Amino acid sequence: MLSATVPRAWLDLNRGAGELDPALIDGAHASGLNQRIAAGLGVVPRIVSEGTPIYNGKITLREAKARISAVHAPYHRMLESLMLRARRRFGYGLLFDCHSMPSEALRAAPRVKGQLPDVVLGDRFGASADREIVAATHEVFCRAGFTVARNAPFAGGYITQRYGRPSRGLHAVQIEIDRGLYLDQKRIEPNGGFEDLRTRLTMVVEELVLIGGGCLTVAAE
Repeated sequence: MLSATVPRAWLDLNRGAGELDPALIDGAHASGLNQRIAAGLGVVPRIVSEGTPIYNGKITLREAKARISAVHAPYHRMLESLMLRARRRFGYGLLFDCHSMPSEALRAAPRVKGQLPDVVLGDRFGASADREIVAATHEVFCRAGFTVARNAPFAGGYITQRYGRPSRGLHAVQIEIDRGLYLDQKRIEPNGGFEDLRTRLTMVVEELVLIGGGCLTVAAE
């Protein structure tokens, strides 16, 4: 289990270290077309929520690089080490990259049997994990009573892209869970569904470990 200890509004571990936003970071230079950077969601995000600015002005390139050196680099060194260690021991490694998503992000999500999804699994449309692993993961969440979608509106970010290499025995599945299931999103405190979700996720994790066959890595941001 690898858990981030800094908020994504300060540094986003699900971005590449080179995804620096020139509109926020003084001294950063644009390096080709990157939709995440253009949207203000680089490795140091410029906005939160529906386009709300985080900063009044710019930060220095030195400050951005200091954050990357202090947090981003060691996090990814550890994550890579865990994945490679699993592959050496078991022949393959399996990563579940866990996130929460704001309920507002589901407004345009395709409905599943007439309902908005509670959980979105992302495997980059089959590129980051074996289809049987993704199907088994899907079934685990369904058995626990969740409505599950795949790859819409989230197909997986930098982490699934970097670590999901099925041809090399490395599989990565992104898991997005609707915050509205457990959180009052305006007051930022647990709502009435918190304990129920905790119980169901405990069951889910116990079954996901069986899919991994002992080679499971969980990364939470």
